[in-house]
Amino acid sequence: MAGTVIGQPVRKRLRVDDDPFGAVGDYAGSFLIKSAVELYAGYDTNPGRLFVPQGSPLYVIAPEFLAVSDWERHALVADLRGSFTGYGKNLAPPADGTPLSAPLDIDRPDFTGHIDGRLDVARDTRLLGQARLRVSTDNPGSPNVQAGLARYPVYTTLGGTFGFDQNFNRLQVSGGATVDRTDYQSSKLTDGTSSSNDDRNFTEYGGVGRVSYDLIPGLKPFGEIVGNIRSHDLLVDRNGYERNSSGGNVRAGTSFELSRLLTGEVAIGWAARTYEDPRLLPLQGLLTSASLVWTATPLTTAKFFADTQIAETTLAGTSGVLVHTYTFEVDHDFRRWLTGIGKFTYGSLDYQGDNRRDKTYSLSGDLIYKMTRNLWLKGTVSRNVLDSNVQGSSSASTVVMLGVRVQN
Repeated sequence: MAGTVIGQPVRKRLRVDDDPFGAVGDYAGSFLIKSAVELYAGYDTNPGRLFVPQGSPLYVIAPEFLAVSDWERHALVADLRGSFTGYGKNLAPPADGTPLSAPLDIDRPDFTGHIDGRLDVARDTRLLGQARLRVSTDNPGSPNVQAGLARYPVYTTLGGTFGFDQNFNRLQVSGGATVDRTDYQSSKLTDGTSSSNDDRNFTEYGGVGRVSYDLIPGLKPFGEIVGNIRSHDLLVDRNGYERNSSGGNVRAGTSFELSRLLTGEVAIGWAARTYEDPRLLPLQGLLTSASLVWTATPLTTAKFFADTQIAETTLAGTSGVLVHTYTFEVDHDFRRWLTGIGKFTYGSLDYQGDNRRDKTYSLSGDLIYKMTRNLWLKGTVSRNVLDSNVQGSSSASTVVMLGVRVQN
């Protein structure tokens, strides 16, 4: 055949690169390693989320690490992401009586990491495991923040899950046991003393079961049940309430993949929690969860996320906080090297047993200039609002940041 040399291997056509500015990573043995760090500088008009704003310059250091195994069988993934936000000054006590009695160091660390493993025992049987770590502080503006703090106390939540995943033709059954331990540092006060947070330390033991069925290609309905108990280190908290509790949730929904244009999962259910102290009313409410991605055009992607959490609180007479969060995001590529991101988040915090009701609103815009695969420039501006029915607890802030992302 003309143009073909006999015996010369035919070169395979390379696959089109879906993201010409994405990180390539490096191989270490059989693991693909990707890492990045983002550095920002900017200004926050109200970092303490106070009723009377006090602004401060800020900087952010945010490293990332991802390791993914490349094995024919079994799998191991490590995903570690953290940040440290530092401010140029401490907050001074306001003159209007807002609950801040002395200067407060508002620097905040934040870390979320998990390592996931899968052991393929047989074709239809897998053992699953996860180790996870969360490090953070109370959110500014939260009623859990004590008066007279010198800095926010850091808490850590260390946990793990061990379970299984079994296929019976198109029926899939999975289950697992979970344990999580939350510890708070002692609070350092501005008078030089410290205050114990041992009453906020607790261990949670739980279990989860899930059944799903491949109804048709791209549609997989499921049902899930979760149960757990929370055992606190101290029988009673600082206000004399017994915080040990038991609860869980049930939910039903479906995951789907429609022509690869709309993918994700959506579910609805009910969450409930009861407390050992009879003065604390049962906490219960609607549970919503979703993670949807719609590829509207090759250049535009829309995302929707919903989540429900039951959070602990130190408020006297309050059982807990039922937190609903809804996020809508649109990503658009003006060019392959220029991306704009718009995001709106709405949250509601229901302090059950108390008349406090908080609503949060966040509107943000990001512009990303991808110079090379390894270097991006980023700019972001956001407006954050806390609307509370408790007088003096509402706040608003605007954050502007410019930064750089270095990745490999």
